[in-house]
Amino acid sequence: MSPAFRPAWAALLLAAAATGNADARCVDEDAPETPASNEAAAPAPDPRATLAGLVAEALKRSHALGASQLLAEAARSDIEEARAATALQASATAGIGPNGQRANGITETSTLQARAGITIGQTLWDGGRSERFVDWRTQLAESARYGQLSQQEQIALTTVSLALERSRYRSTVLVWRSHVRKMGCLVEALETITRTDRGRASELVQAKKSLQQAEIQLAQTQSAVRQVDVRLRRLVGDGLPGTEGLATVFTNLPELPQLVADAERSFDIAQLDAQISAANRYAEAVAAGGKPQVSWSASAGVTAATGGVRPPGSYTGVNKTGSYAVGVAVNIPLLSPGLNAATDSARKRAQATALQRAEALEARRFRVAEVHEQSQAAVDRARRTADVLRDSDQVRNFTLQQWQQLGRRSLFDVMSAEAEHYNLRVSYVNALHDQQQLNANLLSLGRGVLGWLR
Repeated sequence: MSPAFRPAWAALLLAAAATGNADARCVDEDAPETPASNEAAAPAPDPRATLAGLVAEALKRSHALGASQLLAEAARSDIEEARAATALQASATAGIGPNGQRANGITETSTLQARAGITIGQTLWDGGRSERFVDWRTQLAESARYGQLSQQEQIALTTVSLALERSRYRSTVLVWRSHVRKMGCLVEALETITRTDRGRASELVQAKKSLQQAEIQLAQTQSAVRQVDVRLRRLVGDGLPGTEGLATVFTNLPELPQLVADAERSFDIAQLDAQISAANRYAEAVAAGGKPQVSWSASAGVTAATGGVRPPGSYTGVNKTGSYAVGVAVNIPLLSPGLNAATDSARKRAQATALQRAEALEARRFRVAEVHEQSQAAVDRARRTADVLRDSDQVRNFTLQQWQQLGRRSLFDVMSAEAEHYNLRVSYVNALHDQQQLNANLLSLGRGVLGWLR
């Protein structure tokens, strides 16, 4: 050290001895805070169980999921409606009012006539049209069920993504808070030096500037944490749990071939399969509309009339009559110009749905491969950043020692080494959480995040 600087550092050492608490706080700014000896250490929560609890709460509170559940229930009711088309049907009729009729040149009128009747019937055969409609409704109900499961998966993925973002920002807050603490210690040290050597005032200004920049980063990250908290509370309510260990939940995943195979069995693809089957059944039902239909029916009625004009010799008081009919009816369509067009339209819609399914599956497979590569890159980036981070920690410590003890480095070198070190720590946090986010997306493209958490 230059002889001109020795008095300043001697004063710094004396001031350090007088302010031991401040120095103790700056011995290792990266060390985690330890609880007091009389405080029992709480067991670390299971991060997977934490995420599963958040997802369960989000599913319970979701209005969108409630709507999809009602749609699935409505689709099941549609099946019962379609099945009832071939069941026994019965109806009753009633009416009252004047009546008139003319037959064989004889006119008969009634001032008041009351009528009542009952009809019972059932379709015996319709070329399979009713059965195909039942199958169509069944496949639509299956599509609605997979739509509900897909909605659950979307809610689960959104909740997990927000929880991981919250963990990312909270971890970044710890990094910037440590940076602020370290810069604060350097500012305190320079204030002590400046009181002895006024020529070092420019270094004090530079250190305060770095402290202010670190405080800005800390404030911005804390604001990001609050924003994510608001978005997460909308899904799961108040009382958000901690984020300990969330950066390690989605670490071990199947290999790429297994992930691609899982993508073929995803809820979205299964929903499209059900829609294809439904479209085919509907086309068959439309085509069956051109086949003969056989049904039976039985009806009975009674009529009571009074007043009006009666044929000569008939009873002029209250005239009561009754009737019944039982038989089998055959309906044979002879000409239906629009039937072929309707059938062709239904079949082309089924083919279009099949092509949509093929496109969706191909896009999902390539998306799985792309996200898998991104995840592997995030793992490699985290590993390489960890290696650089260890070297960076040594560099900043050596730089600080050389500046303090040997006078061979400037304060600018110290500030640069510190900024690089903390930026690397932030990069490491981001790489870890990027991997978690990408792995969660990989699961959502296949068997789903919800199944993985369960």
